[in-house]
Amino acid sequence: MPLQQLALSLQFGRFADVSAHRAVLPRHKVTRWIRHALATDAEITVRIVGAEEGQQLNRDFRKKDYATNVLTFDYTQEPVVTADLVLCAPVVEREAREQNKSLEEHYAHLLVHGALHAQGWDHETSAADADEMEAYETDIMKELGFADPYAK
Repeated sequence: MPLQQLALSLQFGRFADVSAHRAVLPRHKVTRWIRHALATDAEITVRIVGAEEGQQLNRDFRKKDYATNVLTFDYTQEPVVTADLVLCAPVVEREAREQNKSLEEHYAHLLVHGALHAQGWDHETSAADADEMEAYETDIMKELGFADPYAK
């Protein structure tokens, strides 16, 4: 199956060590990772933020007062997926360390995960949906040359 078209806006907020995160997230890699997760063409903004901005967005939009790894704001699914994916750099970095993954590998997984959410996938609706989404993410990550993100 041919890859879908992606109009990508890649943004970085102001936070400590932003240059290290920029280095791991060149536009061509971010584009490749997201395109592998798309079933239709998309216009997606990816914003990498610090803990303060991540916590504020999660509090304002999900009523959860902590910074989370990825937030997906999906606006349309047809005829083109339009969404914003916000990734909190310090959380992603901490989780990568805790899971013994490279920062690149964890970012790739969270971008795939967010892109699936933008297309209507949801792992919080049922255990079956969670299993299906995880299996699909694992397949996509393997296509991209990464290990199963859920393997312990």
